[in-house]
Formats: sequence, C-alpha cells, structure tokens
Amino acid sequence: MSAQSVIDLLAARRIKLALAESLTGGLVASDLVSIPGASNVLLGSVVAYNTGLKSALLGVNAELLATNGAVDPEVATQMAEGVRSRFSLSLLLPTDQILGLATTGVAGPDEQDGQPVGTVYLAIAGAKGPKVWAHVFSGNRAQIREQTVAAAFEHIGEYFSS
Repeated sequence: MSAQSVIDLLAARRIKLALAESLTGGLVASDLVSIPGASNVLLGSVVAYNTGLKSALLGVNAELLATNGAVDPEVATQMAEGVRSRFSLSLLLPTDQILGLATTGVAGPDEQDGQPVGTVYLAIAGAKGPKVWAHVFSGNRAQIREQTVAAAFEHIGEYFSS
C-alpha cells in the first residue's frame, strides 16, 4: 500500500492518523506529507527516539520499559494507544476518529535491549482495538527503516480489512 493509498483509505473512512515514531524517526510522517491532501488525514507525529520520552510523552509504562526495553510488542502497543489518546485529548476529537500507529525497533548497526538488528514492532490502536505486528528485516540501517515504513502502510490496510 502506498502513502497515497493510506491517505485515500483514511479519508474515505473519515479517520485521522496520529503517529508515534521511534526507529523511523519521522519517515512515516515524511512519506505521508509528500502527498497532497495529507493534511486532511495526518494529525502529526511524535518522534520519541529516546526511551524515556516514550514514557513521558506517550504514556508507555516506565516499568515495562525498564524490564523489557523499548523494542517490545507491548511497548509498541502502548505507544500507539498513547499517541491516539493524547492527540484525542489535545484536539478534542473522539478517539474512534483517530488511528494511532507506532514504530519501534532496531535499525542498527548494533543490537539494542538484547534484540538483534532488524527486529521491528509496529502497532496500531483504533476503534477495533490494538493490533501489533513483529518483523525481522534485513539490510542496512536505511533499508530497515524504509521496510518499516512500507510495512506500516500495509498494516494500516490490513487493520481495516480484517
């Protein structure tokens, strides 16, 4: 699914998108804003690259981060739920009109939190509840990040088709 397809899908459903990006560092938002009309769908992105910011800005459980590290499926889920909730409160939008998407993982060159390079978790939180996907991508740092963006777009489509 392309960035254009994501925008079209969400616009047709009248759903806004809130992003919580870690390893992608804003790439998901960047790909989306390159498309005219993105402002009709994309609310914004929190780039919480630092582990402590995942707790402070997105509400990820600090104990979970201390125990499991930032590269964890539950962390991804809490990031997606947190960005969805915070954008809803900040913009006074009902949460059922917002889809939260989170990316966390290891792009390399070194492992992190005991997780090998290429380990990625993507989570979506929406009206249908949360869903998380685990991936192991290969390649260099840039390739892993690009594969993560592509997977994020695919998972948005899957979320609504399941």
